[in-house]
Amino acid sequence: MPKCPECTSQRVWKDGIRKTNYDDVQRWLCRDCGVRFSKNKNRPSSIGFTCQIGAKPKAHGLVRNLTKVEPLREGLAGATKPTEANVKGKLVEFAWWMKKNGYADTTIRVNTTVLKVLWQRGADVLNPESVKETIAEQEWSNARRHNAIAAYTLFLKMHDQTWKPPICKVTRKLPFIPKGEEIDALIAGCGKKTATFLQILKETAMRKGEANRLEWSDIDFERQTITLNKPEKGGNPRIFKVSSKLLGMLNTLQRKDQKVFGPSAANKRSSFYLARKRLAKKLQNPRLLKISFHTLRHWKATMLYHDTKDILYVKEFLGHRNIETTLLYVQLTEAIFKETRDAFTVKVAKTSKEIQELLEVGFEYICEKEDLLYFKKRK
Repeated sequence: MPKCPECTSQRVWKDGIRKTNYDDVQRWLCRDCGVRFSKNKNRPSSIGFTCQIGAKPKAHGLVRNLTKVEPLREGLAGATKPTEANVKGKLVEFAWWMKKNGYADTTIRVNTTVLKVLWQRGADVLNPESVKETIAEQEWSNARRHNAIAAYTLFLKMHDQTWKPPICKVTRKLPFIPKGEEIDALIAGCGKKTATFLQILKETAMRKGEANRLEWSDIDFERQTITLNKPEKGGNPRIFKVSSKLLGMLNTLQRKDQKVFGPSAANKRSSFYLARKRLAKKLQNPRLLKISFHTLRHWKATMLYHDTKDILYVKEFLGHRNIETTLLYVQLTEAIFKETRDAFTVKVAKTSKEIQELLEVGFEYICEKEDLLYFKKRK
C-alpha cells in the first residue's frame, strides 16, 4: 500500500485509473489529508481539506463547524491529548475563522493541512510544547518549518493564546533565470492553452494565481491591454500593454467560461510539467526542468531592470508593496549581465523642439554644457 506524499499516511483509497501516453496509472486518495496522487508521480495535486461536520462544503471543501467544540483552556501544557473528532472539529473551526477574517483560500488550505500533518505525526495541537517537539523531530526544510510555525501561531491567535515559537530563519535563495530563447522554446512546445498561459506570465510577470483569475472582461483587445484587478499577496492592481502575438493566442481560446483559463489550475500545472519534461529530453536541455510558472516572473523583472535601471518602475510593474523585495533583481542583473557593457546612443539638442523630439522617443536627459543639452538612450 503506498504512502501519501503529503502526510505519509497509509490510509488511502484507490481513486480510479488515469490514462497517460505511456501507461495506465493508478490514482490514490488519502483519507486523512485529502490529497489525490499517482503512485509513480512525485508531485501530487491537492483537492483540499475535505472534513465535513454538520454543514455543506464551502470554499474548496472548507466547512463551518456547527457542533459545539470546547475552547482551549488556560494552561495548554496540561491539557489531555484530544480525540480525532475533536481535532477535526478544531481544524474546521480554524478554517472558518480564517475565512471570516479574509484569508485567501490557498492560505486556509495550507494552514489546515499543516496542522493536520502535525497532529498525525504525534503533536497535541492543544499543547504548544508538544507541537514544538513534533516540529523539531521533522526532517523539514527551514521554509516548511517556518510555515508550520506560522500556521500554529495563527491557530493560537484564534483562541487569544500565544507561545514562544522555535527559532527558524529562512534564507532566501536566488531564483533561476533562464535565457529568453529557452522560455520561447518551452512556450512553443506546449499546448495552445498552456502556451497562452505561459506567454501571459512572460509578458506581464503575473503570479500564476493572478493569471488564473483573469476574466475575459479584463482584456481590451482594441487597446492591447490586460488589467489585473485581483492581485495576490496584497499587491497593487496593474494594467499591462501586451503584444499582438499574445492577443492572437488569446483569440484562439474557446470562451466557455467567464474566466480565461477556466476553473481548474491543477490541469494546467500537470500539462506544463509533462510538456516541460518532454521538451527537456527532446532538446537535450535539462535547464528547462528548472523553469516553473514563477520563474517567468523573476525573468521578466530581471530583464526590466536591466533595460530601464529604474527600480521603482520594476516595483510598480510587479505590484510589490515593499521595495526591499524588488532589490533582489538589482543583484540578479549585476550578476547575469556583469560581462555585458551597456551601449548608449547619445544626442545633443539646442531648441525646445529638438528636446521634445528626443524625449518622445525615449531619450533621457544627462547634462548641459556650453548651452547644449545632452541626452542618451540604451541601444
